[in-house]
Amino acid sequence: MSCHGKCSLLNRQFNLQLTIMILIIGLVAAVAKAQSNSLSVYPSNGQNPEQQAKDKYECSQWATGQSGFNPGMPAPTTSTTVQQPRGQMVRGAARGAAMGAVGGAIAGDTGTGAAAGAAMGATAGGIRRRQAKRQERQQQANAQAATSSAQDAYNRALATCLQGRGYTVN
Repeated sequence: MSCHGKCSLLNRQFNLQLTIMILIIGLVAAVAKAQSNSLSVYPSNGQNPEQQAKDKYECSQWATGQSGFNPGMPAPTTSTTVQQPRGQMVRGAARGAAMGAVGGAIAGDTGTGAAAGAAMGATAGGIRRRQAKRQERQQQANAQAATSSAQDAYNRALATCLQGRGYTVN
């Protein structure tokens, strides 16, 4: 039983469905996180709306200075690496074929040496590409964690300031 073209198509469909599911889960998690970051502020000392607005602004400025996080600014880009060019497998295969041909010439069979070298080079190129992608995903996760930590520090500083001015903060 062979499924050359059919399996490839099924594999691509599965990968597409998996990618869509991951994006949906990420979106739901982001919305839930955004909702959990908001603070509930109650004016315990009967502050009027003008005083509330002034206190919130001043405390927001102070919290930004304390935490280094400004909720009004967009998050920094998560990718700090330069986009890796495609073709690592092809370049690896070409290098491997050249090295294999040299080795095969020494052994007396350049064709076999070139083919073996191309296969090894393509494999090495694929490994390098996967390692680069893994490293980029790790950098994105680190940047996201840093942003979340800065948001938490900002919220704590904002709550501290508002509580000091007579507000109840949850």
